[in-house]
Amino acid sequence: MTSERRSPSSAAKDPNEEGVRLQKVLSQAGVASRRAAEEMIVEGRIEVNGEVVMELGRRVDPETAVIHVDGSRVMTNTNLTHLLLNKPAGILCTMSDDKGRPCIGDYLRERQGKLFHVGRLDQDTEGLLLITNDGELANRLMHPSYKVRKTYMAEVLGPIPKDLGQRLREGVELEDGPVKVDRFKLVDQNQNRALVEIVLHEGRKRIVRRLLKHVGHPVQRLVRTRIGDVQLTTERQGAIRPLNGQEVASLYKIVDM
Repeated sequence: MTSERRSPSSAAKDPNEEGVRLQKVLSQAGVASRRAAEEMIVEGRIEVNGEVVMELGRRVDPETAVIHVDGSRVMTNTNLTHLLLNKPAGILCTMSDDKGRPCIGDYLRERQGKLFHVGRLDQDTEGLLLITNDGELANRLMHPSYKVRKTYMAEVLGPIPKDLGQRLREGVELEDGPVKVDRFKLVDQNQNRALVEIVLHEGRKRIVRRLLKHVGHPVQRLVRTRIGDVQLTTERQGAIRPLNGQEVASLYKIVDM
């Protein structure tokens, strides 16, 4: 009986011989130098696809591996894009408009690949809008079960009564159901105008405007300043910047990715 010889191409491949060494992936992602990454691996601080990895010879596919360092996700897939846009007022929250009106797609014409916005801001609302091609992250950030907090600064008609914050935290009834805020803060007040900060995890259409109008303080200007731990800093209106690794990791963390 003759034995059948396998060609090299038909032999089973050792998965540990494919991909890139884990310490190199961590170094390229900006986590640490290769030597420091090796120490982190030996210390059991690295998870790959939910498994703690402590061997230095481990290889991974940077495009598909889910890597966590000390519980925080590390972005290694270079095909994924995560952007922050400081949306100006008067811009439609859509990638294109058949009537030729200005829209956020106008700011993304020169960027490669299919991008989409995470949630919406109404035409008159300014501020932080996330842009990505990371579909799973986007879906989770928009899903009400994850209760992602969003922070707004609103200029409203005043004066603001002392009990307004308590009323909003306890909740009020709108036409499409109850709503309450996570936090309310009076930032400034001058005669018949006031600046307030509102934090809530609601995602219903025009929810901040409808809420403040319902309690007698119509919005004159509205700016979203924060989603989770990602916030506007010094970006001018219309500016776009990539999220840094820490910001991306914070978004993954709040939606359990």
